[in-house]
Amino acid sequence: MSLFTRLSSSYFFYFAILGLISPYLSVFLDGKGFTSLELGEIFAILTATKIIAPSLWAILADKTGQQLLIIRIGVVLALLSFMLLFWLNSYWPIIFCLALFSLFWTAILPQLEVLTLNSVRRSSKIYARIRLWGSLGFIVLAIFAGQIMAFYQKQGLSSDTNSSFSNAFVVMGCVVLLLLLLSTLTIKSRQVLSAAKKKASSIKDKLLELRFIIFFFSGILLQISFGPYYGFFALFLRDLEYPGFAVGLFISLGVLAEILIFIFASNFFKYFTLKTLLIFSLAVTALRWFLVALYADSVWLLALTQLIHAASFALFHSASMIFISNHFSADQQSRGQAVYLGGVYGVGGAIGAYLAGVLWLDGLGATTAFLTASVAALLAASLMSFLPKENTHTN
Repeated sequence: MSLFTRLSSSYFFYFAILGLISPYLSVFLDGKGFTSLELGEIFAILTATKIIAPSLWAILADKTGQQLLIIRIGVVLALLSFMLLFWLNSYWPIIFCLALFSLFWTAILPQLEVLTLNSVRRSSKIYARIRLWGSLGFIVLAIFAGQIMAFYQKQGLSSDTNSSFSNAFVVMGCVVLLLLLLSTLTIKSRQVLSAAKKKASSIKDKLLELRFIIFFFSGILLQISFGPYYGFFALFLRDLEYPGFAVGLFISLGVLAEILIFIFASNFFKYFTLKTLLIFSLAVTALRWFLVALYADSVWLLALTQLIHAASFALFHSASMIFISNHFSADQQSRGQAVYLGGVYGVGGAIGAYLAGVLWLDGLGATTAFLTASVAALLAASLMSFLPKENTHTN
């Protein structure tokens, strides 16, 4: 089995679990009887664990060089935490369980990104083709879980039905996490390239550079804009009376679009600067949330907004990974990834999740929530336009 296959399989199962949690955690929690405000609070607390945890894991990774070991430990502990959902039904125990899961889950991706980028010698083309397997994993679980939800919808809206889907949700998550663990066991430790044996240099000066500050806060605004989508999109489509299988298909359509970007990402990097790609991604995301807010009842316009996911996530993510890789030195990569994930996805995601929960009003405030998201993305694009042009081309 080649290194490409081993890394791709790990991305496949890592993002497969996100294909379950990102769209359907709200459905799982709704089945437990929680209000939209409580859902927003749960999502915010869950996301807030990404603020500190990635940095703690990254410091350990940079100092020990054991990225692969940390990945495996993270998967095992995440699996054990997720299993607890079988027996939990009340507010605070579920919050604690999900926060614990996220705490360990955040150990995985930054180290996997560093391991992959180092293994492919920071080639944007090879990285993108490995990363697209994560998108495929997301699609598989999103569609499969959507079919499971549709099956239980046919059984009616009883509490037993909600309980059945909740149990199925946990079973699917545990199976995928186990497969992820098995996939990481196929990667050999000697293949992890690390600068950890030498003293890791400080990243303070890098963090205080104007170009990083602009990039960082633009990313936070983008993640704030994703709050309604990550937290309530499946419930939103259900309330619009889209069938369960359609929920999975719409979500998968967005991921299919991002796969195409990952395949052809290197072509974009040849002809455009990172600044141009980042601004475009943010601006088109603002348009996306505007259309969702006002025209989600149109199948074709909703499909268009999902195709825009290619830019609002895949293109922005690919450009961001290259930005981080170029901005930080070899012995700073894990910490650079951790600051990015912890700040952008942690702070931005937590604010976005809580704000979406406040605005949602059990579906009555859906339009307001998505219009607010559109404004956040537009502000992000405006801020990114001030990014200094120096060193913004990829290698």
